[in-house]
Amino acid sequence: MSRRLELAITPELAGVKVDTLLKRHMGLSGTVVRRIKWLEDGILADGVRVNTRFCPAAGQVLSVRLSDPQRNSGIVPAPGPLDIVYEDEDVIVLNKAPGVSVHPGPGHFDDTLGNFLVHYYETSGQEADFHPVHRLDRGTSGLLVSAKHPYAQEGLKRQLHTRSFRRAYLAVCEGVPEPSAGVIDAPLGPKPGSLMEQVVRPDGKSARTRYETLEARDGRALLRLELDTGRTHQIRVHMAHAGHPLTGDFLYGTEDRAVIPRPALHSAELSFRHPVTEKPLEFRLSLPEDMARLIL
Repeated sequence: MSRRLELAITPELAGVKVDTLLKRHMGLSGTVVRRIKWLEDGILADGVRVNTRFCPAAGQVLSVRLSDPQRNSGIVPAPGPLDIVYEDEDVIVLNKAPGVSVHPGPGHFDDTLGNFLVHYYETSGQEADFHPVHRLDRGTSGLLVSAKHPYAQEGLKRQLHTRSFRRAYLAVCEGVPEPSAGVIDAPLGPKPGSLMEQVVRPDGKSARTRYETLEARDGRALLRLELDTGRTHQIRVHMAHAGHPLTGDFLYGTEDRAVIPRPALHSAELSFRHPVTEKPLEFRLSLPEDMARLIL
């Protein structure tokens, strides 16, 4: 089944061009409009195909296709585990396992969350594709939302770094921060000569991390963190900069796979406004077992 969005034409909207109705009253971007107008059932008025210059009359129903009849991401479908927290026609929220990359890339052609999602959509008969909204590092576990079509993706991306789209993380760090709660405000940029690492540097991009110590035991602390910005490796770099690298962080701290085989970071809270219904959604996950063992 294709995902469609409808608009009942009121007397006030009668005679307005479809192009204007799509953009101003249905919230479609120019990019989405350009994509759907070429589809056989992309834009319909009372079930009949119309172009963007058409002016519907009062009482008609304008209907637009949101989902793609073909998957254009180019991602190879591959079977893999998915822990689905929430799903509807527009979005899917997952509990990402540590050690799984989100996007295909060098060395990870068919073993990423993107591959697993495309395979899931294909085998479950869904007209959906991988439309990422945000990302988590490979070693990070927890909540992540992905859109099923471009309209939902655009709606969610507009919310990023606003109060409508909130993320909170749980982390275990080495040592106990003093003060026990505060804000780390330190600009971040690439480390010279490194393709991966980020460092605090005065000419970097603004980065703010709010932290709160929830528990401290045996030289480690459990933190709750929120990001005011979303820079690459932000939490990991900021905590290392503060002298408290995340336990198990091979890049910014000390790797000890016998203790934990990844940086101890978990996306525990996620809230956003649904991109189609505008209903507020909120999700929470508990601390994963491998991190809980660090502060027992």
